[in-house]
Amino acid sequence: HTGFKGSWLALMLHRLGAEVYGYALEPPTEPALFQLLQLEKDIHSEIGDIRDFPHLQRFFETARPEIVLHLAAQPIVRTSYLYPRET
Repeated sequence: HTGFKGSWLALMLHRLGAEVYGYALEPPTEPALFQLLQLEKDIHSEIGDIRDFPHLQRFFETARPEIVLHLAAQPIVRTSYLYPRET
């Protein structure tokens, strides 16, 4: 929800009436679209790394999502095959 695609997705889902929870790294740019759209006012935002499983698990226990859209990815395909858990 802090990257380009996630920010637009969070905005559209919010405008459609969804209660949006986002779990992501710090915004990757300055200024970030997430900040420019002021999404922190409209969604439940949690900054974290999906590789930090205990933190991610606590977030899921709190959010209790009905649907999960996973946009985090390793952009280098070969690396994702070598290290799937970190991807």
